[in-house]
Amino acid sequence: MKRYITPLNMIYVVIMSVLLNSYLLVKHSPYWLIAIIPLFLALNVLPGIRLKGTKSLRLRLCHHGTSVLVIFVCTLVPSLLFHGVLAFFTIPHAYMDLLWSAVYCIVGSAIFFWNGILCVYCTSTQMGLKWRLIGALCGMIPILNLVVLTRIIKVTAEEVEFELQKERVAHDPALAELCHTKYPIVLVHGFFFRDSKIFNYWGRVPRTLQLHGAEIYYGQHQSALTVKESARELTHRIQLIVERSGCEKVNIIAHSKGGLDCRYAISEFGLGPYVASLTTVSTPHRGCLFAEKLLGSIPESVQSKIAKAYNVTLTALGDETPDFLAAAADLTAKACEERNEYLTFPDGIYAQSVGSVMEHPRKGRFPLNLSYRYVKEYDGENDGLVGEGSFAFGEKYTLLRNDGKRGISHGDMIDLNRENIKGFDVRAFYTELVSDLKARGL
Repeated sequence: MKRYITPLNMIYVVIMSVLLNSYLLVKHSPYWLIAIIPLFLALNVLPGIRLKGTKSLRLRLCHHGTSVLVIFVCTLVPSLLFHGVLAFFTIPHAYMDLLWSAVYCIVGSAIFFWNGILCVYCTSTQMGLKWRLIGALCGMIPILNLVVLTRIIKVTAEEVEFELQKERVAHDPALAELCHTKYPIVLVHGFFFRDSKIFNYWGRVPRTLQLHGAEIYYGQHQSALTVKESARELTHRIQLIVERSGCEKVNIIAHSKGGLDCRYAISEFGLGPYVASLTTVSTPHRGCLFAEKLLGSIPESVQSKIAKAYNVTLTALGDETPDFLAAAADLTAKACEERNEYLTFPDGIYAQSVGSVMEHPRKGRFPLNLSYRYVKEYDGENDGLVGEGSFAFGEKYTLLRNDGKRGISHGDMIDLNRENIKGFDVRAFYTELVSDLKARGL
């Protein structure tokens, strides 16, 4: 918050307080509007307009909105005091002056407030749906709306400060080659999602890695196929990457079902010679018992309707032959156990795995905060989808926890919500992971 309690902003507070309470001056001489209106418009534009350390328009607008809201809150006290004193002199003889002055002040304050709130609502990633809804619902409740607004300001101020710090690190020349591995990185998505330029499955991670010198490719396979068919697509895709780039091999980082797909491709489709390392993140190597129980408890007619809706939607988005039920069935404990009996993993490929747990799920994001308890009944400690006992694979296994109040979910591991989680910096985690691959000569 120190960034917003500055001498310049305090000057803005004084000027805005005068403008918002200038009704009597305007009433006496309307010509004052020639100065008041431009000043008021300028104060709606100037706060936070210059933010050093970033070229991001989103971050600049978020900073501007936060600055405006801080100034707005600070003007409330002088406006209330002014009208309290004005009431003493105008009631009962000139109460209309008090009324119109209040209307004048409220309208001006409302314009200033909406300037700030729209900026942060449209640009903040850390407010999430939760604070947006709370802000909308409590906006008309006196006192409570100020409490909520103060919390929103705190969230967006921390976001700006954190993102500026990340920008400084990302553009540090000394770290420009930190993730420049011998072989390029292929990011492989999991079930339900596709690789899209509009909404990157891996959130802010790829850009961070690229700023540190990493060469990034994507699996670009369909969202919902059996492990075998996904593996077939990935084999073709990775061979194509190697042939066109001349890189010889790749380092694969695969999330969730993507890890199973890659293991199958290496074992059954001869992808091994093209792979230098395989890192699986939140992958159910021993399957999900809860998925087995869930599929067994849902009537086939309901399953068919859900699958049909999903398949139709993803076909429209570009999948050629999505098969929701077959993909889901391949994640069960039984299916994974059967595959593990015949899948092999060749020597010479460095393999490691990463998992996480949600220790306080009610603080997490929907819907994994709800699914956690159901999964726990069958798979024990989990990340909202996969039990901790299913993560381990390869030479090195890392289980992530944090000191915060919510833990780290299945979605947090790919920065799905673009959320800055206390105790877990997802971008720093992947930077360290890839820099370790570089240190291993991969």
